[in-house]
Formats: sequence, structure tokens, C-alpha cells
Amino acid sequence: KFKKAKIKAAIKVQAWWRGTLVRRTLLHAALRAWIIQCWWRLTLGRNLEKKRRKALIDYSNRERAVVKLQSLIRMWRIHWRYCQVLNAICIIQGHWKYHNCQSCSLLRGHCVITTTHLQFHIEIIDH
Repeated sequence: KFKKAKIKAAIKVQAWWRGTLVRRTLLHAALRAWIIQCWWRLTLGRNLEKKRRKALIDYSNRERAVVKLQSLIRMWRIHWRYCQVLNAICIIQGHWKYHNCQSCSLLRGHCVITTTHLQFHIEIIDH
């Protein structure tokens, strides 16, 4: 009898212990899963922030490049127009110098440069 009671008690203790171990194992597994989920959410957030930052930097660089290109084209067009006007002035002066009497008339020029236009006025003044 005593032996049977000991065996029954031992079986109860072992069952309780196994159940506790199972509960501990499940609790441990749940805790590990929760930690991994937290880490994954944090990682996704960081990756999303990196993508946003990269997109913003790419957009900023693209806009800067466009503005720079527009500026260079405007500058080149104004320079080209200025060279055209300068060339025309040189041609007019050359013709006037060699084909007319220098003491009879005088050339007077006036140039106005704005951000969008280049204006040049030439007057022939008789003495």
C-alpha cells in the first residue's frame, strides 16, 4: 500500500512537473515570438525610413540637376545672343568705318540686358 501511494504521488509530481515544463516552454516560445515580432516591426520601420530618406535625397538631387541644367542653358542662350549682337555691331562698325566719311556722322550704341532679353539700339548722329 505504501509503495502504491508513493508511486501515485511520484506520478502526480512528475505530471505536475511535466505540465509546468510544458507551460514554461510555451511561455518561453511565446516570449521569443513576441521579441522577434518587435524586432521585425522595428526593422521594417527603419527600412521604410531609409527608403523615404533615399527617395527624398534622389528627388532633391534630380531637382538640383534640372535647375542647374536650366541655368546653364539660359546662360548659354544669353551668351550666344550677346555674341550675335556683338558680331552684328562689329560688322556695322566695319562697314560704316570703311564705306562712309567718318567726319560726317557718328554711331552711338546703347545696350540693355535683362534676365530674358538683350536689347541693343544704334543711332547714327549727323554732325
